[in-house]
Amino acid sequence: MTETTFNDLGLSESLLAGIRLLGFETPSPIQAMTIPTALAGDDIIGISETGSGKTAAFALPALHKINLANQATQVLVMCPTRELCVQVCEEIHRLGSQVNGLKCIPVYGGAPIDRQIRALKNGAHVVVGTPGRLIDLTKRRVFKGGAIEVVVLDEADRMLDMGFQDDMSDILGGLPEGRQSLFFSATMNRDVERLINKFGNNPTQLRIKQKELTVATVEQSYYEVRSRSKVEVLTRLLDVEATRLAVVFCNTKVMVDECCEALIARGYSADRIHGDIPQNIRERVIKLFREGTIDLLVATDVAARGLDIENLDVVFNYDLPYDPEDYVHRIGRTGRAGRSGRAVSFVFGKEIHRLEAIERYTRHRVRREKIPSVEHLEGLRSNRIFETLKERLEAGTFERYGSLVDRLLEQGYTPTDVASALFTLLKEKDNRESQSIQEDQEKGGESFQRFQRPRGDGGKQGRSFRHGRKKGGGGYPSKGQRGKRQSFEGKRGKADTFNKRPRNP
Repeated sequence: MTETTFNDLGLSESLLAGIRLLGFETPSPIQAMTIPTALAGDDIIGISETGSGKTAAFALPALHKINLANQATQVLVMCPTRELCVQVCEEIHRLGSQVNGLKCIPVYGGAPIDRQIRALKNGAHVVVGTPGRLIDLTKRRVFKGGAIEVVVLDEADRMLDMGFQDDMSDILGGLPEGRQSLFFSATMNRDVERLINKFGNNPTQLRIKQKELTVATVEQSYYEVRSRSKVEVLTRLLDVEATRLAVVFCNTKVMVDECCEALIARGYSADRIHGDIPQNIRERVIKLFREGTIDLLVATDVAARGLDIENLDVVFNYDLPYDPEDYVHRIGRTGRAGRSGRAVSFVFGKEIHRLEAIERYTRHRVRREKIPSVEHLEGLRSNRIFETLKERLEAGTFERYGSLVDRLLEQGYTPTDVASALFTLLKEKDNRESQSIQEDQEKGGESFQRFQRPRGDGGKQGRSFRHGRKKGGGGYPSKGQRGKRQSFEGKRGKADTFNKRPRNP
């Protein structure tokens, strides 16, 4: 059977040139199913997990239909968060890099609106926006949807969960009736079905089944950690587990440098690799890491591509990746050839949504762990010294300093005092001073929780509601409460204020 290529899908030559430039050869399953159907003009419901390639699945047919001579907005993409808006817009720019004159802009809350207004007035063929900011721009009569031919709802279920139902209905209701609508969602629930039934035109449903992508031998867990506490928590975990070889992944080159310098300052054997480091130096660092001369390797995803290290104990997601595929690639570097491995992620605040997207994509639950306390760490260090000394005594491989011990005893010190002083010296030599962090003061180490819905909830298990639990009562807000809540921060447009995706991976 002949494998489908992008050349078989009916796309314009300029789009195919952009695809070739990116190095893609064959479409993913969702792309192969969606692009021909969308080019035919049909409405679509795409049920596909994050990271399956759905951005290209809806962007390529939408870009194919754009009339570049018309500066009016012809394609609208709605996303739940600022971070996803930026990511989708960047992907559209990459896919359309060979389409001369193409204009695509992101609009979202948490950024100066005057800049976005100027960009819209200058003309944009494609607008990628969050519902809250699109409503604001519509009320100012800056965003005009009269010429829109294709509207895309990316992660429709998540937008509904975040309280954007009214905004989405208002925006869709103001668009031309003859438009093409593409709905993409990880789950199909009643809210999504109602939205599609109201605004879709007999859409074709395309569903991609996702297999479990992570290795069963990798134990996955996460810790709730603020940015300023990450180094302290990382060093505690390294000391508790007595880790031999570990890779620490960061999202940016700057963060790699800061993390590596902090680890070295605390006495750890660490080095770094990222895009600004020459290739010959990177190869030398990786060689030292393979040999065990370096215990910790701090890296970005780009620099660590193709990294294959045997006997890797643990992978740390110092920064949670933006793309679930990156998460799979990261943790796949441990637990190889049937050996056990660990993957530890640091998460805080709204990053829990990214973790949930990763869980949906991998079909694997990531367990939450409690940060080791300073007292627990001190106890482990003392036990480690005790066991080391006991083994040396049992083996008899030590020099005898009887004369020195006798001199101390003659001066009035007891054997217990002498031994205690020696234990203290050993502990000071081995000890890395721990710092107090805010997480130590929080009851149970938990400032946010993920609450499970009962079975039969339409597939919404594991959603995050940071303000959902009431004192003395059940943990979930009612369906009406979810619909009324406009955002997690209480203001329209603030629900999409994820950390902006850095541009320097």
